[in-house]
Parts: sequence; structure tokens; C-alpha cells
Amino acid sequence: MKILKLGIPKGSLQDKTIEIFRMAGFNIYLSARSYFPTIDDEEIKVVLIRAQEMSRYVEEGVLDCGITGEDWILENNSDVIRLSELMYAKRTLNPVRWVIAVRNDSKITKPGDLKGKRIATELLQYTKRYFKDKKIDVDVEFSWGATEVKVKSGLVDAITELTETGESLKANGLREIATICHSTTKFIANKVSLKDKWKKKKMEHILLLLQGALEARDKVGLKLNLKEEDLKKIISILPALKKPTISSLTIKGWIAIEVIVEEKEVRRLLPLLKENGAQGIIEYPLNKVIY
Repeated sequence: MKILKLGIPKGSLQDKTIEIFRMAGFNIYLSARSYFPTIDDEEIKVVLIRAQEMSRYVEEGVLDCGITGEDWILENNSDVIRLSELMYAKRTLNPVRWVIAVRNDSKITKPGDLKGKRIATELLQYTKRYFKDKKIDVDVEFSWGATEVKVKSGLVDAITELTETGESLKANGLREIATICHSTTKFIANKVSLKDKWKKKKMEHILLLLQGALEARDKVGLKLNLKEEDLKKIISILPALKKPTISSLTIKGWIAIEVIVEEKEVRRLLPLLKENGAQGIIEYPLNKVIY
């Protein structure tokens, strides 16, 4: 029997990844101190790997595919195939950023001002390449943690740090001077594995279900009945993701509509739909949405 070796990220993305797989129809079970979770699909072998190392193991073929951030693909300079972006957060949120930050009272205002200075970061190799490409001679050192403290205490002149909104940096008395890269979560694959027809198809099926589960988050389905004469009014109210499904009822002159909407819109929509002739309104949860 053929097996697909799948890496899921250990650490900050671990619980989110396992939950998304559950929504997609795969149950992953973790045991204490084990790096080999079980999954209710005998064709998949799951390995728990730090996101920072994922792309390297996928590139080397130790894993056929895996989930990691774009930042760690760039850090390892990995030659992998990015099959898809997995939006764990709501689509209205920006991707995370790696930024150069200094103390608020620093005279440094741009990357060029860091010439001859010391920078601490976990994104070591990419930060080195960033400054090398700009022909700025800096001393970049690896940070094992508490990176923000190092610049606050004067141990280094600047840091390259991960941020979503920048609020944490501000709270620590730091100021951004440049963004060096953006990152979102990616489903990546080994080039050789993709040439195997079975493995490629298996990855495509997993990805289809994952994307369907992610697409269904924060959305619900609505069903409602109405008179044909009220259709135009009702359609103008519904913020359909696609054109709504319309079908005839056994009662002459009546039709049914089914549509997918953002869950946050429901409390606004239901009174309006009722006021404009809708009856028998049903709201139901969604597991997956696949277009």
C-alpha cells in the first residue's frame, strides 16, 4: 500500500492545523512526547516537525508534503513546490510580517543606518541575505528567544522580529523601520513526490478538503421560501457569495432560495428577509464549501 508522508507543524500552528484537518474530515490523534501522531487514513503517515524545519525535510524528500510558513521556506532557501496558501486567519487580516525594529529613542530610521551595527533575530539566514542584497554590512546573530528584550537592554542595535499588527513592538517601546518579508501558511510538496501520480492525486484530495473546510469557516447556509413576486426584493437583500440556488415549490407561485452568507451578516439579514416576504427561514452550519 502506498503511503503519503505528511508533515504538520509543531508549535504555534499545531492546534490550528489539527483543527482544520478535523474540519476537513481527518482526525489526528497526538500522544505524549510522540512525533508520530496517528490519523484515521491508512494512506497517510503524519510526522510532527517544527515549522522552521519543515521545508528542508520536504525538499530532501524525508516528507512528501507539509505545512509551514512562507518565512521559513525563505529562511531555508528551500526548493519546494508551494501548492497552495492556507488562510488560517480571516481573509480580511493581513499576513504576518518580519520587520526590523529599533528602540523608540534610537537615531536609526532606515536599514542603511544599521551599517556596522548588531542585529538579533530567529530569521537568521534570510536577514543576512536581505542586508547583503542591499550591500549593508551588518553583524546578524541568532536569537534563541526574548529578542525584543535584547534591543531594549542595549545588547543589540536592532532586531528582526515577527509581527501581525505591530502593537506588541509598540508596547515594548520599539519602532519599526522596515518590513523585510510577508508570510502566510503554505501547503508545500517535494518535487519528486509530485511526479508520482498517486501521491500527487492524494495531495490534491487533501488540499481540496482543507480548502473546503477553511472556506466554510465563519459562513452559514440560509434556506427560505417566498412568493415569486418578492424574488427581486429578496435577491437585492442577500449578499450571496455566488448566485443563490432557486427552486420551485409544490405551491403555485412560491419558490425556495438557498444561499451561503457570512455568519456575522445573519442577524442583520433575517429581519430584512422576513419584512420583505420570506417565510420558513432556516439557518444551518457548513462543514465545507467547495467551488
